[in-house]
Amino acid sequence: MDLDTAKACVDKIFESYDREKYSGILLKFMGGEPLLEFELLRQIYEYVHERYPDTKKMLFATTNGTLLNDEMKAWFHGHRNGFYLGLSIDGTPEVHNHNRSGSFEKIDTGFFAQNWPEQGVKMTISEYSIPRLAESIKFIHSLGFQKVRGVNLAEGNFQWDEEEVVRELVRQLKELVDFYVENDNLYNQMFDKQFALCEARDRRKFKWCGTGVSCLFFDVDGKQYPCSYFTPMTFSPEELKEVMSLDFSNESLFACDKCFTDCYIYPMCPTCAGANYQTNKDFGVKDDIHCRTQKLICLFAAELEAQRIIRNPKRYDAHKTYYTINAIEEIRRLYYGEFEKYGI
Repeated sequence: MDLDTAKACVDKIFESYDREKYSGILLKFMGGEPLLEFELLRQIYEYVHERYPDTKKMLFATTNGTLLNDEMKAWFHGHRNGFYLGLSIDGTPEVHNHNRSGSFEKIDTGFFAQNWPEQGVKMTISEYSIPRLAESIKFIHSLGFQKVRGVNLAEGNFQWDEEEVVRELVRQLKELVDFYVENDNLYNQMFDKQFALCEARDRRKFKWCGTGVSCLFFDVDGKQYPCSYFTPMTFSPEELKEVMSLDFSNESLFACDKCFTDCYIYPMCPTCAGANYQTNKDFGVKDDIHCRTQKLICLFAAELEAQRIIRNPKRYDAHKTYYTINAIEEIRRLYYGEFEKYGI
């Protein structure tokens, strides 16, 4: 993207900003690797702060960290409160190097942990990662990161519901629950479940993400799309034409009726509108490739939450505690039998 195009995209974003509806603007830069365009990032930052000084905003990019040189470090350190860098790291040096082309030694992990201690890291779990998952997550925390924010389940020549994969996940999740019970100050998005939502009396269908509404995406040519999934890299021109004609503010188009009716954990089980459309040509028909894995993760997340409440009964107010405990019991009742044979 050239600078003039970038400025035009920034202007569109700020001009569409509804101050009454939103508390600020987050500008996220994606690649490939965003730091390949460090000079452009710096110029955009300067433009945003000069042109829109009174609007609450933050700039953010996820990087693999391998290109970060001394010049970049000095600039990002000086602007660390306005420009956040998120690091992608997949675990121990062995796991990360397997997943990401032997790049671990090129990353200054301490720079990220020191400048953005609340940001945490993003990790992807591959087939190779599975038997090393607990070790990898513990290692990430040992580097000084209190949070593992994004945990992505990679696709490959295997299925997440294969018997041996499930069996190994059970072993790894058990170990992680024990670890997080003893380290309650640490955070992992994988276990961050709002169980009380499953017991809500006003259970409703909803759209999981802000695609096409609170999320605006601009490709390198400045053309606008609903999100980063709906681009020419993923869909044909005909498909994109159909997608762009839809009303993204109509939440009923994006709610999975089957999940809402049949799945107890629907309120806390995320879904991607783009993945749904790519697989089923329907935003509201969920791509269920990870359903069984999500049930298993919820079981262990429920165990972790139960242990935490036992240790600290005043963790939540009485209302939330009541509904959380009810949800934990219901999740065990619904899903324990499916995984009992794995020694859960």
